[in-house]
Amino acid sequence: APAVFTDAEFYQQNFDPREYLKEFYNLSDSQGRPNTFLMQNLRSLFKMFSLDGLKGDTLIDVGCGPTIYQLLSACEHFQEIIALDYTDQNRQELEKWLKNEAGAFDWRPVVKYACELEGDREKWAEKEEKLRKKVRQVLKCDVTKANPTDPVPLPPADCIISTLCLEAACKDLATFCSTLRNIGTLVKPGGHLVMVTVLRETYYAFNKQVFSCLRLERNMVEEAVEGAGFDVRFCEVQSYLPDNVCTDCEAMLSLVARRRASNT
Repeated sequence: APAVFTDAEFYQQNFDPREYLKEFYNLSDSQGRPNTFLMQNLRSLFKMFSLDGLKGDTLIDVGCGPTIYQLLSACEHFQEIIALDYTDQNRQELEKWLKNEAGAFDWRPVVKYACELEGDREKWAEKEEKLRKKVRQVLKCDVTKANPTDPVPLPPADCIISTLCLEAACKDLATFCSTLRNIGTLVKPGGHLVMVTVLRETYYAFNKQVFSCLRLERNMVEEAVEGAGFDVRFCEVQSYLPDNVCTDCEAMLSLVARRRASNT
């Protein structure tokens, strides 16, 4: 694990979205071995977005990184998506795919897998088009701020999703709790939070760079979510055995919570 917390500025200077995508987001590796972490993740997201009430007008993706996998099931249930990330090069990489530019990352195998979960692998092109249409804004955000999109005000959304973001962005549990309260303000009372978080991970690495991760347990995440004004509706932990040294993650937590009408 890195000796120090890798802060937002470290990401801005050192995070290479292309290398990150190459390392973690191919559906199978060069030896043809399946990417179980990604597949597990897609299955969990499909399951969560199939729950009752997980639909509406607006979805905000907090800490989207350069990825779209987390929106593939979601885009069937919401009309408009706003993607937020701190790191400029991540937002640029995402925009490249959204604008269908040459040299954008090829998400097709992942999109096909998500379509397969929904029962029709052949709908992948339709899904890509739908997602490109629905992502209306890609904005800078800082989850440690009381208003994460400051100075841009966003109307509260029906749902927020955050995948593999907060555990990397927070240096300690107190920050994790306050960050959840911050992003909680982005969702309407009665609206939902959908989260995917790694458990017991202290680092992840790629391209000779090591990034820190807050080591979390299930109860810590649930308590932080409840403390941020949400009621947990669904929570599932799946163990994960990394087959390389890129991460020391031991499990993956998927969670859906509903924001309470008042913060009491």
